[in-house]
Amino acid sequence: MELTQEDIARHYNAALDSVNLINGDKPENTTDEEWADTIARNKEHLTIMLAKEFWTTEDLIPLQDAVK
Repeated sequence: MELTQEDIARHYNAALDSVNLINGDKPENTTDEEWADTIARNKEHLTIMLAKEFWTTEDLIPLQDAVK
């Protein structure tokens, strides 16, 4: 199935949400273990998204930097 530009934009925005979470601060009510799990899941999400072939002109550098 061919993705529309709107579909790609939704995927990109979701990926940026993961970037922002990874680069953000741990919430006060979150344990270190929960936070580490959250970061790991979001990095995995970005790794999966970076492997997609539907990207066009989106800036993927923030995604790449967040999984390092």
